[in-house]
This record gives sequence, structure tokens and C-alpha cells, in this order.
Amino acid sequence: MTDEYDLIVVGAGPVGENVADRAVQSGITAVIVESELVGGECSYWACMPSKALLRPGQALRAAQHVAGAAEAVTGTLDAAAVLARRDSFTSDWSDAGQVAWLDKAGIALARGHGRITGEREVTVTDADGGTRVLRARHAVAISTGTDAVIPGIPGLAEAQPWTSREATSAHEVPASLAVIGGGVVAVEMATAYASLGSRVTVIARGEILGSLEPFAGEQVTAGLRELGVDVRTGTATDRVERDANGVTITLGDGEQVTAAEVLVATGRRPRSGDIGLENVGLEPGRYIDVDDTLRVHDSDWLYAVGDVNGRVLLTHQGKYQARAAGDVIAARAQGEDVRDAAWERHAATADHRAVPQVVFSEPEVAAVGLTAAQAREAGHETEVVDYDLGWVAGASLYQDGYRGQARMVVDAERDVILGVTFTGPDVAELLHAATIAVAGEVPISRLWHAVPAYPTVSEIWLRLLEEYGRRSA
Repeated sequence: MTDEYDLIVVGAGPVGENVADRAVQSGITAVIVESELVGGECSYWACMPSKALLRPGQALRAAQHVAGAAEAVTGTLDAAAVLARRDSFTSDWSDAGQVAWLDKAGIALARGHGRITGEREVTVTDADGGTRVLRARHAVAISTGTDAVIPGIPGLAEAQPWTSREATSAHEVPASLAVIGGGVVAVEMATAYASLGSRVTVIARGEILGSLEPFAGEQVTAGLRELGVDVRTGTATDRVERDANGVTITLGDGEQVTAAEVLVATGRRPRSGDIGLENVGLEPGRYIDVDDTLRVHDSDWLYAVGDVNGRVLLTHQGKYQARAAGDVIAARAQGEDVRDAAWERHAATADHRAVPQVVFSEPEVAAVGLTAAQAREAGHETEVVDYDLGWVAGASLYQDGYRGQARMVVDAERDVILGVTFTGPDVAELLHAATIAVAGEVPISRLWHAVPAYPTVSEIWLRLLEEYGRRSA
């Protein structure tokens, strides 16, 4: 059986859905191939369930830090209720609603494992072993995402560790949890399970959140410890063993950590090993290199969108890429002009200069653009402005004893912002203003006229600009 469409999308996560949707809205036909649940990692094992696990603890701590409300709050989280709420956000791991959306959007669905078997050709093998050949008149877009990495630590694979999937879908809270890793997944799951009552140990080879501004990692490390988490940084894991009582982790110095479960959060790898890349001259198992229109170099029909291209492993950035890719695929298919210069409609320029990210930790971290170190390494002449968020009137009203920090990295030659980092309660809601300033390269002289309302936490912008003005006067 052979079917022909303008576009074939392999992978029905948020990225693949958006590629197909944009293309169909622009007037071409699309089919999407998926071997698991339509909606992908983010919907069922990452963004949505992880934040559903984290939010109750955040809400409880927020109330506990406001006098008057604190006196009304007693007890701890109801773990069963938290897990039930999490289940509601994953639709109990049913993709019926997502499938219905595909149908409404006019996107065809092919259930099964898709492999590229020729130019503009994808063969889909269903659960019963039946095959179906799909042909693309114009393009194939790979949006298969990534898998968790299980490092080669002796005994680890045999110990049946949790990855992010098991951590976000667990139906019981373990009495104790060891987390190997110091990145975002490690931090967020340590925060969630500590809030739910687990005794948590974090074992990180380096520092916590080492890719962000140093003060962010330092404050999150302190926040984890305040939640009762045993944080071990600069610590190697030599061996992991499981027995009837749980897992025993032997550290580099010979000390042992025991826990009921162990979560591995040491990175991701592209889900590209068995999708037929070898049939089109690409190497399986590697990130797929693309240009800013998300098209594979030296190809006029193959695209790789989202995590599988390794540009930025964040759902919102993958969806941004998907909008560019879906639009440009449709434009090329219909002979329309392609606008692929920097910051134009068909170019994913923000991947290089204006990537926003939130870590839902304690305290929360929100960042966009370059860190101070990254800006210096890129050759910019910079001015770095730091300000204590707790000194802002709106912050002191928001929470008693508000603790947080803000950093603004300015290109001193052009007077535009290269990067911003915030830490503190609910700073995620400050981030989009910073993203607009960075992506739009809004001059400091114009930002001065964007007056923040009083008394809000957003008044931090006034304080940062005042501080910068004093230095540059």
C-alpha cells in the first residue's frame, strides 16, 4: 500500500504536530507517523507531568512564606492527590484527544515505526508487522526527539534505573531516591520528590546547573538542601548495585549511598538510530545537522526539527523551529518566496541568540540569551549588572523574606542586552519581557521608557537600568 502526501512528518510530539499543522494551514497535505503516543515526550513524560508534580510543592511553600497565609497552612502534601492531578494532565496516558485534534486539523496519522527507505519515501511498520509505504511529493521532516542517556557506570543498566520517563509517570513515591546528575531534570525531580516526602540524594559529577550563571546553581543547591536534599557535587559514581532492598551506589571516594530507587539524569541522545538515515547518506544515532530553515545540508527535501537536530533541547524552541520549518516547506512546495535571512519568517535565528529557559526549582531560575561567561567568550565587550531581587518593593510584598537575584549582560558597544538571568519565586513570569528585549535588540535608551508598574516584581527592570545608567554615565 503506497500513499502520497506533500509532506511526511516522522514523530508526533509537539514539534512534529506543529510542523504538520503549519504546512497544512498553508495549503499542502501532510501525514504524521508515530509509534508511541501522539503528543510525544512533552505531553506524557516530560514538560506537563513534571510541572504538575512540581506545582503543588511550589504553591505550598509560597503560602508558607506569607504571614497570615502561613498560619492557615498545616500539614504536608497529599501525595496521592498530587499524582492524581498529574495523571489528569497526561490524560492517563491516552492520546485520544491528540488524535482527535490531528483529525480536526486535517493531518493524517500513520501508526507505526517510520524508516526512511529512499528519497522522499518512508516505510511504516505497524505493531502487527504490516508495512505501508508513504511517498512525499515535497518533503520529509524528522521530529523524533531524544532519549535519556544511561552512562556506562558498572552495574547501572542492570540496576533498572529510572529515567525521566519513570520519574514523571511513577504511581508511588519511593521512600528514598538517589539522583545521578546535576542538570535540569535532576534538579526538578529532586525538588518534586523531596516535596512529596522522599529522602533524596543528588550526586553530580560537576556543579548544579553548570551551564547557567554560577549564582543560579549556587542558590538552587542551597534551596535543595533547605528541602532536605543531600547534594553531593564534584562527586563521581563508580558503581551501582540493586538487591531486594533497593540500590547501593558506590561513589568515587568509596562512600556508599543507598536508596529505594535511582534516577539517571545525565543527558539525552538523538532518537535517530533506527529511522533509515543510512539510506540517505547520513549517520544513524547522531544529531542531524541542519541550516536555519531546518533543512538538512545538501538536501532539497529532508528536514530535521526539534531535539533531534541538537540545536536546542527545549520543547518551546522545538515548536519555534517547527513553525519556521512548516512555513518554509509549504513556501518551497508552492513556489513562493523564501525569507531565510536572520530574524525572517523562515529562519530559526533565535536558536543562536535568544533562547529562553526556566528551571522549576527552589528557587526558580529563568534565563535568556548569553551568560556573562558566554558573552565574553563570544568576544563581546560587556557590562554585567547584578541586583538583589529582594530589594525590589514588589518582591517584598510578594513574599516575606523574598530571596532572589537578577543579572543583566549588556553589549557595552551597542547598548543592547545580550542575556538576562533571574532567580527567585515565580521569576518565570519575568522572563518573556527579557526575551523580547534580547530577541528585539531593544536599545537601552528605549527600554528606559518601558516603565514597570509599581509595586510589582517587574520593577527589577527599573533597578537594573538605573544601575547600568550610573555605570555608563
